[in-house]
Amino acid sequence: MRVDQWVPAAHRGDAIGDEAMRIRDVLRGAGMDSDVFALDVDDDLEGDVLEFSQRPRSDTTILHFALPSPLTAALADTSGKKILIYHNITPSRFFVGYDDELARIAEAGVKELVSLADEVDLALGDSEFNREELANLGFSRTGVLPILMNFDEFTDGTPNPVMEELLSDGRANFLFVGRVFPNKRFEDLARLAFFYKKYVSEDFRFILVGKAGRMERYQQSVQALADKWGLRPSEFLFTGHVSFDDLLACYRCSDVFISMSEHEGFAVPLVESMLMDLPVMAYAAAAVPDTLGGAGIQFREKRYEELAEMALLLTVDTNLRAAVIRSEQERLGRFQPGRVEADLLGYVEEVRS
Repeated sequence: MRVDQWVPAAHRGDAIGDEAMRIRDVLRGAGMDSDVFALDVDDDLEGDVLEFSQRPRSDTTILHFALPSPLTAALADTSGKKILIYHNITPSRFFVGYDDELARIAEAGVKELVSLADEVDLALGDSEFNREELANLGFSRTGVLPILMNFDEFTDGTPNPVMEELLSDGRANFLFVGRVFPNKRFEDLARLAFFYKKYVSEDFRFILVGKAGRMERYQQSVQALADKWGLRPSEFLFTGHVSFDDLLACYRCSDVFISMSEHEGFAVPLVESMLMDLPVMAYAAAAVPDTLGGAGIQFREKRYEELAEMALLLTVDTNLRAAVIRSEQERLGRFQPGRVEADLLGYVEEVRS
């Protein structure tokens, strides 16, 4: 049996492309013929991901969907069984005023997604939040397939010793990892940093890992707020994109992972934090409760003085910290690669029956 995957683009380090290659390896390991095809392929992935024009006839085609692309119309025209894996579309309202073109793309993406409701045999969200969105949009047969991650990269990886030394200066380190996009609410992280500095301690650092890309205007607006509130660059630090060994050092040297994000389709950094035994504080919006389950510290109101105190407690209270980490270790079972791989193979078999 041949099961192939389609992704709009394959770039080194791209989360969707990387997951597609992991899924391909699982399908091959189960005895299936399988490849990944993309419209745009980085030169260093040539041969690993194939050009879309080379795609063969497949018994089952899996489309990874996160933005509008010509793959939508192509899937409607292809034969065989069809599976959609939905990685979420950030609502357009978050982009209005910062990048109206991205807002238009998001709206077009929703329309394209809806057009596939009667075309696919199975639609999978990588969280229950995403699955519910699919069901609400008219997809009749839905399920949940969490993102297939490589745990070994984190548990066996070596952090950059230079970055570790820089971050190990005695300050409390509070980490967030994610694109510098408005839905992530970096301005709320700046507010929390202000309250922490005013009421708790001046010996701290917020580490903000992620690239702004075309959202530089948004990042500049957040930086202006941080400056207005008296936060020094050393206290509220935008790192931009970092290498993987630097990322490991950031996780290893941080005291708490803090998310103020108001829209997440899955939130991979939450799982990465749990893997690295890093306590999580997260605003319980969108898919965050699905990913964390009952783990971490989740809150539904942004009461900054209380959150600043909680950040301190998670740093200094060893019993509380240990209890939160235990809850996260228990939750990690849902995302163990073996379990997700079994779910994947079960879904592929389901559409064939």
